[in-house]
Amino acid sequence: MPYELIQILLNANEEWAQSIIKDTPDFFIQSATGQSPKILWIGCSDSRVPESVITASKPGDIFVHRNIANQFHLDDDSALSVLTYAVKVVGVEHVILVGHTNCGGAAACLKIVEDAAANPDASQPDSPLIRWLSPLIARVQSLDLSAYSAAEALDKVVETNVIAQVDNICKSEPITTAWADPDAKKVIVHGWVYDLAGGRINELVCREAQA
Repeated sequence: MPYELIQILLNANEEWAQSIIKDTPDFFIQSATGQSPKILWIGCSDSRVPESVITASKPGDIFVHRNIANQFHLDDDSALSVLTYAVKVVGVEHVILVGHTNCGGAAACLKIVEDAAANPDASQPDSPLIRWLSPLIARVQSLDLSAYSAAEALDKVVETNVIAQVDNICKSEPITTAWADPDAKKVIVHGWVYDLAGGRINELVCREAQA
């Protein structure tokens, strides 16, 4: 049946809701009154990296923005609006940019760069995905990955990408304004990589306003 998977999701939701009500009868009533998460998670759309699951968090714990290859473009109104709302309205204290191993977006950028090197006269295809990944493609082109194996090169791209997106977040108006205001809530920006094969998170970088 074409809708079998959808019904499985709906049934699972009913079971989950009933289990929450059984353990905490007023959980959903309280949840409906508002939110005050202390964390904004900016991650990849990859289905294997569900932020609430891998951190054992509950609804209301994490404010979330996800996209292909966990990008934070300074001209992306979607990401900027999420960050602005999170910092200035919700009052988050930690912004976490999360990449992951074996990232399909990072791998696609590597392949594009490799194909271009092998055939420099070929025109690069144009698509929404290619346009979205163009800053990461340019970053891969700037790296010397000749000494790395294919797996090591992908890991290097993932880590470099996380650090670059943390840099972009730290340059954004919501963060620079918060850091410049001594009376504003302290916001710390983190860069993490989630290991798909091991289920563990590694922190690459942590930045905060200097006194």
